[in-house]
Amino acid sequence: FHREMEEKKQPTGGPHFVGRKDELIEAKRSFRTLEGRDVLIIHHQGVFYAMDSYCYREYAVSRAELKAAAAYAGSTLQNGDIEEIDGKLCIICPNHKYKISLARGEGIYKGTDSREKPPVTRWYSKGVKQRTHTVTVESDGDVYVKLSKDTCWIDSDYYQGEKGKVERARAKEAEKKTS
Repeated sequence: FHREMEEKKQPTGGPHFVGRKDELIEAKRSFRTLEGRDVLIIHHQGVFYAMDSYCYREYAVSRAELKAAAAYAGSTLQNGDIEEIDGKLCIICPNHKYKISLARGEGIYKGTDSREKPPVTRWYSKGVKQRTHTVTVESDGDVYVKLSKDTCWIDSDYYQGEKGKVERARAKEAEKKTS
């Protein structure tokens, strides 16, 4: 399989060959690094999705926050449960319990609006927090991912950059020490 990926040219800007349809369906979730970006490819209920692999969780601002959040920095979504929430299929970060829509990368949370009397609990959107990418399945069964070219900052971008990679490495080290 990996030899097959190497044989196919991986152009900058994509689309990038990520595997054969049947193999990706069987795997359900697959990790790929495309142009230095870590991407999770998910097959769920007959549909392929692709998004940044690490949870967008707001990165720490202060030293105290960094220390408190170290074990959870840039947590991988690969083992997150998938549930339908408010009509949207969402992956749930296994560490943070953040709910992220598979289709748009929207952060979803449950809350109440204190202006309502009585307050009613419902699902709200934080907006797009996780970068999603376009998946194409060719008629021959080859699957391709085209990375998002959206130029606006999306929170999951942090863990794809150099500072985020350093923070993820620190978190991994901290996790090893506590294990």
